[in-house]
Amino acid sequence: MKIIKKSFVFELHPNKNQKILLDKHFGCNRFVYNYFLNQRKEEYIDNKQTLNYYTQAKSLTELKKDENFDWLKEVNSQSLQHSLRHLDTAYVNFFRKTSMFPRFKSKKDKNSFHIPQHIVLENKKLYLPKFRSGIKVNQYLDNITNIRNCNISKTPLGKYYVSFLCEVQYEPKLKTGKSVGIDLGLKDFVITSDEKIYENHKYTKKYEKELKRLQQHLSRKVKDSNNKNKSRLKVAKLHQKINNSRNDLLHKVSNELVNNYDVICSEDLNVKGMVRNRKLSKSISDVSWGTFLIYLNYKCEWNDKKLVKIDRFFPSSKMCNKCNYINQDLTLSIREWTCPSCNTTHNRDINASKNILKEGLRILSSGTGDYTCGDGGYEVCEARNN
Repeated sequence: MKIIKKSFVFELHPNKNQKILLDKHFGCNRFVYNYFLNQRKEEYIDNKQTLNYYTQAKSLTELKKDENFDWLKEVNSQSLQHSLRHLDTAYVNFFRKTSMFPRFKSKKDKNSFHIPQHIVLENKKLYLPKFRSGIKVNQYLDNITNIRNCNISKTPLGKYYVSFLCEVQYEPKLKTGKSVGIDLGLKDFVITSDEKIYENHKYTKKYEKELKRLQQHLSRKVKDSNNKNKSRLKVAKLHQKINNSRNDLLHKVSNELVNNYDVICSEDLNVKGMVRNRKLSKSISDVSWGTFLIYLNYKCEWNDKKLVKIDRFFPSSKMCNKCNYINQDLTLSIREWTCPSCNTTHNRDINASKNILKEGLRILSSGTGDYTCGDGGYEVCEARNN
């Protein structure tokens, strides 16, 4: 058994007054973020200096004393402070060149706020600061304990959710002694070195015509009318269906790979760079390679498995997995090719996954990782240890 951090998400059922207070929390947190983002920008324009979190936290305290901003006292003060934390993190990430410059938040964006402490979940009710009567929770596991913090959010459909971050006891999956290479594609989602193929369901394309029809209806409705709101909910519902279907597939495939293999080798894809290709950007965004690798990474950590990423410029598709001949004339349209050196006929994607496996095991056995089992694979390591 090991201690891991895991999140649990449940739907909330607030009453009318609680909905009003929740919406006040969303609005106040959004205001604080935008107000102090503007303050940082003006400070830099006027004095060429950047404000830090502690300076702005002090300014927030003074702001709440102003009679014109008394309404800030109606919400949880720690949530407002956490909005400043988010802003500071966004600035740090920008200067580290890992994200874009922070943008002002809008009502149309995701509505959420963070609660760092004083969280109680009992009798199917959630007790929070400013919500002493408790908010009804749809259902929850009785063994949820050690809640570190939580996040309250509201979807475009008008539903409220709470996400808990908890420390829980977890029993890792049993070792299988197997290793695999995976090639991520658009024609097929995942192709393994064991020649197993996971289909790319292309959910956005599947519902594209229906989504287009609903969005056309939405565009024709009168602004701020009831009919426009009904159409907006239909569009949001379909978007949620697409997102839920895609996440279901990503979790199922990542779970199966982690359950069946101890070492998983994959390419280190530059997804941000690839989506700049206008012809493929829609398909790449739909297949969600980046999210899939995130799921695969944390599940490997939970289960003491290894995810090895090879260099993105490694010629996995062009190299023959039998004799290492590199076919420089291979184009994206060619799905099968015959090696002129050893006359082996290759399926492009299966050949790539086999080369990814070989390269991943080479990287681990070369000393750049903590894997030292050689080209024999994970089976050799297990036999050696036993």
